[in-house]
Amino acid sequence: MNTTAYTSPNSAPVASRGKISRIAVIVVRILLGLPLTIFGLNAFLNFIPQPEVQLPEGAMAFTIALVNSGYMMELIGVTQLIVGVMLLTNRFVPLALVIFAPFMVNSVAFHLVLERSGLGMSLIFLALELYLAWAYRAAYRPLLTARAIPA
Repeated sequence: MNTTAYTSPNSAPVASRGKISRIAVIVVRILLGLPLTIFGLNAFLNFIPQPEVQLPEGAMAFTIALVNSGYMMELIGVTQLIVGVMLLTNRFVPLALVIFAPFMVNSVAFHLVLERSGLGMSLIFLALELYLAWAYRAAYRPLLTARAIPA
């Protein structure tokens, strides 16, 4: 079984354990990228109806603050759309995961602390992101240099 990393001319290094692993990475990229693209588009086109669920007081206050900021919901939508498209097109996948990481941290924290009903889905998205981050781990090695030397 081949456990070395490979680099294609058009993508970042991906740890490879054979064809099944490469297919799993593609499937996970699509499973994460497709909903992000849809939710990102929905932020601007509003084609998904809002749920009728009453949010707890803290969650409602947080959501209202985001909406009242005048830019945060749009920024979240644009970020989801860009990350989703990057994942679906297999372009700059390690960068997409880095951009999406703060969103995931906040999503998990929001659902742990303020609104528990979405925690399961948030953890699924986190697991998908962590799987891809592991698959593309070689691309992050230069970022994790303790004493980087400027060019």
